Formats: sequence, structure tokens, C-alpha cells
Amino acid sequence: MDRGLRDYTPCVIFTLPGSRTVRAFTAAVVGGAAGAGVYGLQSAGGVYAFTAVGAAVGALGYLAAGFYRRTARLTEMRITVPQLSELTFVVNDHTRAVSWQLFVESVTRTSTQRLDDGDGNLREVLTSLYGLFATTRDILKAARPTGHGDGVTVEYLAVNLLNRELRPFLSKWHVRLREFEDANPGLDESRWPQAAECRRELARLQDDVQKYVLDFARLAGVRDPELMLGTVPRTP
Repeated sequence: MDRGLRDYTPCVIFTLPGSRTVRAFTAAVVGGAAGAGVYGLQSAGGVYAFTAVGAAVGALGYLAAGFYRRTARLTEMRITVPQLSELTFVVNDHTRAVSWQLFVESVTRTSTQRLDDGDGNLREVLTSLYGLFATTRDILKAARPTGHGDGVTVEYLAVNLLNRELRPFLSKWHVRLREFEDANPGLDESRWPQAAECRRELARLQDDVQKYVLDFARLAGVRDPELMLGTVPRTP
């Protein structure tokens, strides 16, 4: 089992003493420099004053545009999280982008597709689930936090998928299937005494994983995600 499924390394943040004093001194210096600059502009003449004001307006406009891009289309959505409750998510464009990545990685894996009795291969499905765990974790590590306001974030949803759904199943069945394979090299997994039990628990897990996948789709703004998952028939 990958240690990444179990390990967590705490991080300690140190705060330098006197930081408030440093910030206050810095603010005083900046304020004094700004006052001197205004006085200098008043003495320099109109062309310099207009140039400085134009530059300031341009800089403020750039900052305002960046802020708008980060918070554009800010909405709230109520979504039911498996095993928890209905929660309010605050969604912006960055949330939608992260949700789309999580949806694509989830919906394209065999682990989200139900197996009929006797069909498919449990080893392939477990490998796919393990890949989904690793990829979801990598997406969260690479993305900046999507939090805005008091709403729940897509990271919360993804971490619950990992820790409440995938981790317990993989910790149990990955090890058991590996032990059977090591003890019976070349023997078909249909001869595994625990295969039927594993398939039953897998079916329950896949039902819950599909709910998370649909939640990612809703946060991403995907239209008719059930069609991609194959949970409803396509109408002619």
C-alpha cells in the first residue's frame, strides 16, 4: 500500500517576534513617502501630476480587473455530500476549473462503472481506484485553494471522497487481493474465496463514488453528467 494513503506530515509555522512593530514602521515609511510624492507633484506642474494620476488609475484598474477575474460569476450551490448532508458551496471560476479536472479524472476511469457478476477484473478496478486516489490528490496539491466567503469548497468534497470512500476500501481489499495473488501465482481471481464479498462492497463504493462525480460535475457546470456516466439511457 502506498504510504501516501496513510502518511500526513504536520507543518509548523513560526512567527517572528516584533512583526507588528515592523509592519507599523513600514506603513509609516510608505505613508511618509506617499505624502512627499503628493507634495512634489503639486510643485512640479500639471503635466507631471496628470501623468502620475493616470499611472495610478491604470494600476488600480489592473488590480480591480484581477480581483474581478478571481471572483467573477460567484454563486452559491447546495449539494448533498454522500454520508454527510446537504451543504452550501460557494463557486467561482477557479472552483469550476478544479471541479472540471476532478470530474474528468473520475468519469473516465473504469472504477466508476458497475461490474456485472462474473464480469470484469477486480485487479483492474482496484488499480483504477488507486489511480483515482493518486490523481485526485495531485490535482488538489497543484491547485490553489478555491475558498471564498463562508461556503464549503470543492477541496472539502474531494478530500471526503479520498478519506471516507476510497481509502477504507483500498486499505482493506488491495491488501487482501495482493495476498491471494502472492499465495496463488497465475490462479484466476474467480477462485479467490473473498471475490464475491469484494464485488458486493465494490458495488456500494461505486454507487457513492458516482455521487461524488456528479457533484463535481454540478460544481463545474457540466450539462447532463449522468449521460457521461451512463447512469441514464440516452433519449433518441
